[in-house]
Amino acid sequence: MNGWVKVGTRSELLPGEFKVAWDGDTAIAVYNIDGDLYAIEDVCTHDGGELAGGPLVGFEVECLRHGARFDVRTGEVTCPPAYEPVTVFPVQEAEGFIWTRDDR
Repeated sequence: MNGWVKVGTRSELLPGEFKVAWDGDTAIAVYNIDGDLYAIEDVCTHDGGELAGGPLVGFEVECLRHGARFDVRTGEVTCPPAYEPVTVFPVQEAEGFIWTRDDR
């Protein structure tokens, strides 16, 4: 899995949970929502705060600082004060592990 970052196994990332992995200096929050995996950059585009750990309702994660919300499937803003989307990253399962990467 050259170029990919190991996140963990399915047993370490159960439905409703998240885990943060680092690809160099990029924090990537990986979410398991009803068995489907999504990965976004763990930085609110409003003020640079972490998104991981914020409330997750459906497919939306809320920034704890000012309440901006983002769709983890697309990165799109669903509630201001943020107006710029967050970056989404690929996620795959291989060799018994979950993997992601910053592919920008």
